[in-house]
Amino acid sequence: MKNAYLLLLVAVLGLPLSAHAEDRLGGHFGILFPLVSHADGATTNIGNDFKLGFPMGVTVKMAADWAFDLELVPVIKKDPLFTSLTVHPGIIHSLRNRYAAGLRMAFDVNQASWGFTPLLNRSFPVKDRPYAYFVEGVLPIRFQASASGGNTTSIGLGVHVGLGF
Repeated sequence: MKNAYLLLLVAVLGLPLSAHAEDRLGGHFGILFPLVSHADGATTNIGNDFKLGFPMGVTVKMAADWAFDLELVPVIKKDPLFTSLTVHPGIIHSLRNRYAAGLRMAFDVNQASWGFTPLLNRSFPVKDRPYAYFVEGVLPIRFQASASGGNTTSIGLGVHVGLGF
């Protein structure tokens, strides 16, 4: 009877019988360092606007080399105190030599800001462990409402390091 329930679940979800959850599901957690951004004619770097993000995500592998990744990125800034949250769904494509490239949508919660984030990732597996370290370069592009009532576009560069599992 237990096998019948398993077969029914697999049929309902449309998963192939050979796929195990651990083969299709993953996640990550890390720290994001926004290094530099340019918006409205002004350039800001990490030295004059220090912030940290803490990206965490759930990954669903759709094929051997494609994955959907839903990432949430809380960001904190100390002076003045500031917190934000970006909802960051995207697709990731595996490349050779443990590289991956992807594109995320970006929706900044409670802010008049949205955009895209292209990324390039390199993982470093840990022998005999179910996780890997990674480093990722991100290029956030945001469309924002400016304080003067107009619109502005910002582009940045950041580094995301963390642990994928």
